[in-house]
Amino acid sequence: MPQPKPRNFGRFGTEPWRKHRGIEEGSIIKPFWSLSAAGFAATAVAFGPGRMGFGLFVPEFRSAFSMSTSTVGFVSSLGFLGFFIGLLIAPSLLARQGPESPVLVGLAAATVGMGVVASAPNVPVVAVGVFLAASSAGLAWTPFNDAIHRKVKGDDRPAALSSVSTGTGVGIVLAGLAALVMVTGGLSWRICWAFFAGASACAFLSNWIALRGVEKDTEGKQEKEWRELAATAAIPIYAIGFAYGTNSAIYISFAADHLVEAGGVPGVPVGVTSALVYIFYGLFGLAGLLTGRIKDMIGLPMLLRVLMLAGALSLALVAIAPGTWAGLISSAGMQGIHVMMTSAVLAFWSERLFPSIPSVSFTAALLAAASGSVLGPAVAGLASSAFGADAMFVGTAALPAATAILLRNRHAQELPARTTTPTSA
Repeated sequence: MPQPKPRNFGRFGTEPWRKHRGIEEGSIIKPFWSLSAAGFAATAVAFGPGRMGFGLFVPEFRSAFSMSTSTVGFVSSLGFLGFFIGLLIAPSLLARQGPESPVLVGLAAATVGMGVVASAPNVPVVAVGVFLAASSAGLAWTPFNDAIHRKVKGDDRPAALSSVSTGTGVGIVLAGLAALVMVTGGLSWRICWAFFAGASACAFLSNWIALRGVEKDTEGKQEKEWRELAATAAIPIYAIGFAYGTNSAIYISFAADHLVEAGGVPGVPVGVTSALVYIFYGLFGLAGLLTGRIKDMIGLPMLLRVLMLAGALSLALVAIAPGTWAGLISSAGMQGIHVMMTSAVLAFWSERLFPSIPSVSFTAALLAAASGSVLGPAVAGLASSAFGADAMFVGTAALPAATAILLRNRHAQELPARTTTPTSA
């Protein structure tokens, strides 16, 4: 009896492709798709309105609560402290209970935090909501490295991880579009934050469904001692992470508000300026999907120099070219590229340096970035009050610029760190 002819699925090829992606007969959704979609939703919420939402709505918060620049800086730093603490908590929850626990705790914190902001009567309550919402970014991202590493086939892992990271850029764009609708439709910022809370609740449900079958790491790899991460070869990745975290946090906290105060851009209402900044930020940030290819073309040291200089120029343009479309698009676009590509570099660079503990080493790199994110806005807010916003932006730009100048090829090696010899390079 003749065998049935394999069915064709258009550009995806024939039926074996479905099995290659983990979709078999009699099944609905397999790990590649379920984890990719769940991770996409989690990072879209955590890094869109969760981590970026406060900076996006600073003009509205200023108006509603009479916030000073220094207060904006401290509230923003408090949010990044939540991110920092989330990063510290996530590995422990991951090791004890598997990836479902930190991801769901993070999304629950985002849902509650956004709801708190939506109903906040004063600045302290806003600060609590921002802290909870931003902590989701520290809790809900890195566990997917572990889940995908164990549940998705080796050849498919890069595509799955790329889908997870893409949620960041898309989440920022969607948050910006929500703010745009708010301004053009005459809606309250509280409605936007209530909408964010609802979206976070939906992400919580989808992740609960996708992750409940992913067990914890029974081999105890997450329990490896953190002192392995103290190798000399790892110092450059921490320095890059700190500069990146400081730069991005200050931009997120103050850039959109400064461009609003400068009068926006010609041809559109001033109120849509913040939304435009974050829309272009997120759209250009999708270039992060090309990070691996660009690194292969120009090498890691040159890529890092370009990214640090892009971050510096992005900040400088806020001071020297406000009120112009070219300045807004260039500044937001370069910052988006700087943030998304640098985070991708930290992910694969940390894995190359410490291949036996990829999740823990990535967390360590993000902790270095989070340290800069906590310190940066608070110091920048005080500096802006003392010396003016333009001086603050230019001064901050000096940090990534100096990092690019001081970086040497030997600092950006991708060979595994020899942790048994602490002084090795």
